Amino acid sequence: MITAPPPLELLGRGSPRALRCRVLQSPLAGVSDRIFRGLVRRWAPDALLFTEMVNATSLELGHGLIKVEELASEPGPIGVQLFDHRPAAMADAARRAEAAGAYLIDINMGCPVKKIAKKGGGSGLIRDPELAARIVEAVAAAVTVPVTVKTRLGWCGSTLDPVSWCRQLEGAGAQLLTLHGRTREQGFKGQADWAAIAAVKAALAIPVIANGDVNSPEDALACLERTGADGVMVGRGTMGAPWLVGQIDAALSGRPIPPSPGALERLHLAAEQLQSLVAARGDHGLLIARKHMSWTCTGFAGAPQLRHALMRAPTPAEALALLHTAAAQLG
Repeated sequence: MITAPPPLELLGRGSPRALRCRVLQSPLAGVSDRIFRGLVRRWAPDALLFTEMVNATSLELGHGLIKVEELASEPGPIGVQLFDHRPAAMADAARRAEAAGAYLIDINMGCPVKKIAKKGGGSGLIRDPELAARIVEAVAAAVTVPVTVKTRLGWCGSTLDPVSWCRQLEGAGAQLLTLHGRTREQGFKGQADWAAIAAVKAALAIPVIANGDVNSPEDALACLERTGADGVMVGRGTMGAPWLVGQIDAALSGRPIPPSPGALERLHLAAEQLQSLVAARGDHGLLIARKHMSWTCTGFAGAPQLRHALMRAPTPAEALALLHTAAAQLG
């Protein structure tokens, strides 16, 4: 019989933070906005969710404010993930994020995108551990909320030493580490190395969250058994499936796993998300909604044809009409 684990305590320099849910929703660029987080929250009210990754420079200039300005009004814990290669800029951005209501500050040291890594941000920091440590120290000194890090096993297989790398981050002041079980060189290819995550977990005193190839409740249970990690982070598996975090949380807590929505509920969900995005972003909301609709509208008769039509609908009204027609046919 699985019982709910005790909360994870993160101290920071202010009031302690207690994570009651051992499943974290990964920051996803262009995906994990306020509307998406609201959907995830329906199935996972206590999960730690994240904003989209925020460039410290953009936040400094005001361009990234839309990603953090409404945090205080959202229910449940929400972290802000920052990236940059300049300690002072990261510290300033962290202060701004804390003021906006960030539950904690996460530093991205794992993004494999070339335009970010080549400037020394994201996974580029793996190649400069001393700079990475200075960034953690600067951010931890700038805010009272906990500071965490999301990273990878290493830059490439020939330079792999994840235990030493992660120990350095812990020593700099990271209070929780999320470890993706791949190198930067792998990107999202190949299989996540859960054994390497287990080695890091055994070597560190701070909580370690396992990331990589967790796409179902069964995956999560197997991952925790293999790694001994304190929790899991799910990312791409939630695209089109905002209920996944809640399903995994139920499995880890020993509760009945809620069923995945059926075809009709998926169509209603896609329509709701479309309308919310258009209300928030105008006609640009349709462009954002297209990818969500393509992920959500699967697994039922006529779904491929519907997705084809939705990707070509020129207006929000026409896309909404397509979803309503498909729902009526199912209904």
